[in-house]
Amino acid sequence: LKPFTSNITAVVTVADDGGSSGRLRRELGVLPPGDLRNNIAALADDESLMTQLFQYRFGAGDLSGHAFGNLFISALAGVTGSIETALIETERVLNIQGSVLPATLEDVHLSATVRVAGKAQPLNIVGESKITEAGGKIEEIRLSPPDVQAYAESVQAILDAGLVVIGPGSLFTSILPNLLVKGIAEALRASNAYIVYVCNVATQSGETDGFTVAEHVMALERHIGRGIVQAVLANNAYPRLNAGVTNYVQPAPEHHEILQRYEIRYVDLTDNERPWRHDPEKLVAAILQMSQEERAGASQTKELVAEA
Repeated sequence: LKPFTSNITAVVTVADDGGSSGRLRRELGVLPPGDLRNNIAALADDESLMTQLFQYRFGAGDLSGHAFGNLFISALAGVTGSIETALIETERVLNIQGSVLPATLEDVHLSATVRVAGKAQPLNIVGESKITEAGGKIEEIRLSPPDVQAYAESVQAILDAGLVVIGPGSLFTSILPNLLVKGIAEALRASNAYIVYVCNVATQSGETDGFTVAEHVMALERHIGRGIVQAVLANNAYPRLNAGVTNYVQPAPEHHEILQRYEIRYVDLTDNERPWRHDPEKLVAAILQMSQEERAGASQTKELVAEA
């Protein structure tokens, strides 16, 4: 959406505990900066040297595995005294279009109930980085502590929005952790925004193996209930993939009654070069078309009410 508007706010999960983010979280006590960094970079100029520097990852020595941007945000949090101010200053340095906000400012961890083949009872896995490694079917995702409160600025951004796009991204370890933060789902339910869930093009190993579009939506409903998402955008093009690379998310006629609760739109969303991912231009075009049609429909409804 960046080429079409600068009025973009990304609300980002802070439950990551692996890699560079996990190390900084444990050693410095900061919010994990990795997902925040990626979203800031996505809203910055792709070609700028600063953006490239921000995404640079060290390959040797004690800093091996660390992204420069993670260190930058963590250092700024130390200098300014807060992650909120650090993000504002980082956005200013990179001159991004929009803003990036954490879902919460509290220290939060992710746990999951995972059913693993050969185990009589499901396992309780603690830690975002360990969930997909369990190699089973994720039945439920939880936050610890469970009553972690949403960042007020993130709640207000949702309430002020005209369009909310949920996804694409890792369903259980990226999207749902955001929605489970107290105040986020409530804000979505109270918002007048048009809310679209973008289903992934491909399944994710260890997370959504074999999932259909309907099963993605069912997972959302299990965790946050019905009546929040209005529309579902999903892919309907399946170019040939290299054997063993991944599997496409397929529609599921047997679960069609689930999707009848939503406006469902199937569109070719695949990237020609990387067909397991969304093509950004196709995705934006589809979202904007759905949003424009929704606004036009709402306008016609208002006119009919006024005439009555």
